[in-house]
Amino acid sequence: MRILVLGGTVFLSRAVAAEAVRRGHEVVCACRGTSGSVPDGARHVETDRTRPLPAELTGFDAVVDVGRHPSWVRAAVERLPDAHWVFVSTINVYADESTPGGTPAGLTLREPVREDVDLTTDPEAYGPMKVACEQLVTEGTASSMVIRPGLIVGPGDPTGRFSYWPARLGDAGPHPEVLAPGDPADTVQVIDVRDLADWIVDSCELRRTGVFDGVGPVRPLGELLAEVAAGCDADPAWTWVPQDALEAQQVQPWSGPRSVPLWLPRPAYDGMLAHDVTPSLAAGLRLRPLADTARDTLAWLRATPDPTVTGLSIDEEAEVLAAWRARS
Repeated sequence: MRILVLGGTVFLSRAVAAEAVRRGHEVVCACRGTSGSVPDGARHVETDRTRPLPAELTGFDAVVDVGRHPSWVRAAVERLPDAHWVFVSTINVYADESTPGGTPAGLTLREPVREDVDLTTDPEAYGPMKVACEQLVTEGTASSMVIRPGLIVGPGDPTGRFSYWPARLGDAGPHPEVLAPGDPADTVQVIDVRDLADWIVDSCELRRTGVFDGVGPVRPLGELLAEVAAGCDADPAWTWVPQDALEAQQVQPWSGPRSVPLWLPRPAYDGMLAHDVTPSLAAGLRLRPLADTARDTLAWLRATPDPTVTGLSIDEEAEVLAAWRARS
């Protein structure tokens, strides 16, 4: 097959291109190339999607697009309407983030934003723009599959969110005290970037159609952290700090400075990382053990100069733990 990856240098799009090359497909990565190199075996066509697509981008059997700007997706669909498309969207298209067990068949979408918006000034436009991109693909191509990932993790992660946990556990020494956020029964889900990439390439080959969530199994946070610790050969002494105590210490959820990744305010976000993965498994998604993801992420962190890792510093964590002990 001839597969066009609109992207190909960073995280998921790069993993897709690498997997497609591994399977023997002819792979073209269309991107500026400023964020890194494309995988060995793929051909790079320098492309700035704010301008018309290069004339040579024609004749593909399948297209994989991770774009978030409607104008970019519109131009690509108009150029390649006869290819099979796999469009990578996001669970941020859903208006309801509080109801666990949601699926594409049952959750309401946000109102689409059909014009490009600068996300540095309006980050809330991300999900609505993705809704518009989905519509362009499903309405303008011969066949298509839409995948809505949740939190994508694993080696190469440029966000540093999940990476916080292997980084924290992998070099903490024997029996460290580690802050665990919220309640161990809070549900979360993540998906390894390599499993998602495998599924995307499968879907190109099979011309799979439909709309699916790209998520892993729902599991309690306590169980997930235990699996991460096992993958990092760590035996931490967890100290669970409840939500109100974290908020009192100005600890932020999800990512960024002074945050604890994988922690989300409850009940407002009870459904964000609790989608029903059953339809996706029935459509061919295969998932590896989370301990393997943690082990490989830690190995990548140790081999990578200055990888991005977000979250509390060691000193900030100690400060929050001391405040919790004094309070309790």
